[in-house]
Amino acid sequence: MYSESDIESAVAAGAITAEAAAALRDHVARNRSTVLVDEESFRLLTGFNDIFVVIAISLLLVALAWIGTGIHPALGGATVAAASWALAEFFTRKRRMALPSIQLLLAFVGGVFCAVGGAVVGIGLLDTRTHALLMAGAAGAAAIAAYLHWRRFHVPITVAAGAIAMVGVGLALIFVAVPGLLAEIHWFVLLGGLCLFAFAMHWDMSDRERRTRRSDVAFWLHLAAAPMIAHPIFLQLGVFGGNVSAGRAAIVVALYIVMALVSLAIDRRAMLVSALAYVLYAISALFESFGAIGINVALTALVIGSALLLLSAFWHVARRRVVRLLPTDWQARLPALDRPAVTPQPH
Repeated sequence: MYSESDIESAVAAGAITAEAAAALRDHVARNRSTVLVDEESFRLLTGFNDIFVVIAISLLLVALAWIGTGIHPALGGATVAAASWALAEFFTRKRRMALPSIQLLLAFVGGVFCAVGGAVVGIGLLDTRTHALLMAGAAGAAAIAAYLHWRRFHVPITVAAGAIAMVGVGLALIFVAVPGLLAEIHWFVLLGGLCLFAFAMHWDMSDRERRTRRSDVAFWLHLAAAPMIAHPIFLQLGVFGGNVSAGRAAIVVALYIVMALVSLAIDRRAMLVSALAYVLYAISALFESFGAIGINVALTALVIGSALLLLSAFWHVARRRVVRLLPTDWQARLPALDRPAVTPQPH
């Protein structure tokens, strides 16, 4: 499978013409009875060799982390980070393998965080505020590492990893400034999620037809932002409190419908997936309260599964209706509803 980034790269390299690339996109869109903008295409696997390489890399990095940590808490992370960068020079920069590139990016950023964090652990006992400040430094180091990795390799998930690290820096600094706010940390997580969502929309709006790497970057940012938005909201509603009333379940479903409308407008499904567990639990508890104890899970799966399948089948139609209700200037910034058709060339 080839992603939009691969096609764009082929055009830039002169392997195919821009007209041929556009014709290919339109051909696939017609075959799938939908526009490619709605497909949220991104490359995860280039072949089974990706899985083979990921297994081998995992074994190597786990061994390095184990040996390094046994010598010093910081050495394990530093060794993993160094090895990940070196491996990325081959598997990412030269071979352009999708899944190993994602794995190596996460290992590199995580290794840098663990290296700095391990150095903090090696200092000894610290008060809570100082420890949080040093953890903010570790998250900051991870964000810088993500930026350097992006400048070198341009793996789309890198921007999301760096953005999450920056949110971690913010949360740690808030705790340092006002330790008493720890009990309300979920609201700051929500704020961080909204910031990531806005950042994702910035990337999305720069590629409305989703033909470049910028769309892949936006995909991972939306995937990172969605749980940070959904979890604090449903946590505050007490969804997992064990007592879901009919009114509370109705609120959960109403919020999910709002999220579905937002997802349709921006043409991203991450928020629907992230909030799905909360809706399933709430409706299942509601069915149970009405006496359907034995089949409450089955009824929940039937209702939600049917609704999501219908939404998937008629995604483009539903999205068209939602977007056309929005102001014109908003429509001009959202992902395109249609991709211009290509005039067939004579053979």
